[in-house]
Amino acid sequence: MSIDSVLREAQRTIPECIASGVIDLNSGMLLAVKTVDSHPQEVLDMLAAATGDLFQGDNVVSIERTFKRIRGVSDDDHHYFQEIVIFSDNLLHVFQRCKRRTDTIFVTVCRKKANVGMVLVRARGLIDSIERSI
Repeated sequence: MSIDSVLREAQRTIPECIASGVIDLNSGMLLAVKTVDSHPQEVLDMLAAATGDLFQGDNVVSIERTFKRIRGVSDDDHHYFQEIVIFSDNLLHVFQRCKRRTDTIFVTVCRKKANVGMVLVRARGLIDSIERSI
């Protein structure tokens, strides 16, 4: 299945989904996006940069290093932050790190009235498809 097909599936199956996308943290690029509305490229570019900050910001990296040291984890590729959920005024934003491609983030944006549990379950169910499509 292509990445565009997976993102269409996300919009079809994730409750109140208005946008979904895939971000590569290594390059800082938005690899694919599917929205119900058009958005300026500037906003989409900022999404990729902000996602990088969420998962690779200096403080996040410091926290992960501290957890690794305290817990005796020597795997440099292991990350403690797997999912980040943000509630804005009108929307629910879910950022999920892929399991095997840990520098790939699946982003889902839903209307705030969406059931958070269902959004997480459905989005988690698409992670493997996202990884296979890249």
